[in-house]
Amino acid sequence: MKIENPSSHYFDKKPLSSKIRQKGLSKFTYQLFDIAKKERDFLLIVLILIVLCALFAPYKPVAMWVGFALASYSAIANDSIQTLGTFIASNSHRKWWYLWIFIGLIFVGTVTYSWVMYEGDVSYQRLTSKGFSEAPQAFSFLQLFAPVALLVLTRIRIPVSTTFLLLNIFATDANALIGVVKKSFYGYFVSFFIAIVIWYLASLLFSKYLKVKPGKGWVVLQWITSGCLWSAWLMQDAANTAVFLPRSLNFIEFLIFTVFIFFGLGLLFYLKGDRLQKVVSEKAGITDVRAATLVDVVYVSILYYFMSFNNVPMSTTWVFIGLLGGRELAISLTKRKAKKRRKSLKKSFKFIKRDLSYAFLGLLISIILAISVNPVIKKAGKELWGNLLTLAADFLKNN
Repeated sequence: MKIENPSSHYFDKKPLSSKIRQKGLSKFTYQLFDIAKKERDFLLIVLILIVLCALFAPYKPVAMWVGFALASYSAIANDSIQTLGTFIASNSHRKWWYLWIFIGLIFVGTVTYSWVMYEGDVSYQRLTSKGFSEAPQAFSFLQLFAPVALLVLTRIRIPVSTTFLLLNIFATDANALIGVVKKSFYGYFVSFFIAIVIWYLASLLFSKYLKVKPGKGWVVLQWITSGCLWSAWLMQDAANTAVFLPRSLNFIEFLIFTVFIFFGLGLLFYLKGDRLQKVVSEKAGITDVRAATLVDVVYVSILYYFMSFNNVPMSTTWVFIGLLGGRELAISLTKRKAKKRRKSLKKSFKFIKRDLSYAFLGLLISIILAISVNPVIKKAGKELWGNLLTLAADFLKNN
C-alpha cells in the first residue's frame, strides 16, 4: 500500500483557498479567510493607521491633527447616509463632481459662518456645552484609535452613532454623556412617530401621483432641501470632527480644517457613498426624487427642532434611523391586500430591528471605549451603566 507523505501537501500546485477547503475547516472560519482575502488592502491600511496612532499619540500637536483627519473622514463617511444618502441615491446618474462641488461649497459656507460668529468655534457651540468645553490636553492611543474603529464599522456597513463613538471619549463630565444619550433617544422616538404619521398620509393621498414621472422642478427642490439638511447636520455634528482640536481655531487651523474635509467629501462622492449607501438604497422607493425630498424636509425640520432646545450634542444617527424606520412601517401599513401587508410589515420590522441593533452596538462600543480611556467616565462607571440601562429600558418599553 502506498503511504502518502503529509508534507507533499505543501508542495502541490493547488491554491491555498482550495487546500483550506480540503482541510475541512468550519464554514465560519473559511468565511473569515475569504473576507480577509477580499479586504486585504483595507486591512493593511487599518494596520498602518493603528501603528500611526501608537506612534503619534504621545505628541499632542501631531496627535490632534492625526485624530482630526481620521475622525473627519470616518465620521462623514459613516453619517453620509443620513444627509447625503438620499441625495446620492436619487442623483446616481449625474457626474459625481457636480454633487461634490455643490455639497462642498455648502460645507465651506456653513463652517465659515460658525467660525466668524462664534470666535473661532466651528461646532455652532456644541463643544461649549458642559462636559465638552475643554480641549484635550493630551491624547492616548485609544482616543486616536476610535476613528479607526469607526472606519472598520463603516466598512462592514454598520451605521453607528459617531456622536457616541467620538465625543464620549473626551467628555469631562459623566452627566454630559447621559445628556447626549437621553436627547438622542428622544430624537429617535419623535422622528419614528412623526415619520409614521407623515408617510401614512402621504402614501394614501399621493400614491397615484408617485407613479407619474416627476417634473424637473422636483430636482431643483431636492437639491435645495438636501443643501439645507447638509447644513443643519453640520451644525449638529461638526463637533464630532472638531473635538480633537482647540475650541477656538486660528485662521491657519481653520484653513486646514476646511480644506481637508472639502477634499474628503470629494473622495466620498467619487466612491458614491461607499459601503453604507446600501442602507439607504435598499429602503422602499428612496431613489425617487420626490421620496428623497420628503425625507430631507422632514429630517431637517426635526434637526432644527432639537437645535432650538439647547446646545447639547445629540446623535443624528438615531434621529435618522427612527425616521427611516417609521417611514418603512407607514408604507407597509398602506398596503391594501392583507397578504402583501403582512409580508411588507415583516420586512419593515426586520429593517427596524437591524438598524436599531446596530445603533445600540455603536452605543455599547462607544461606552466601552469611553470607560477604557476616559478616567472621568471610568470613575462613574457603575452609576453610569445603571443610568444608561434605565434609559435604554424606558426607550425600548416606549417603542
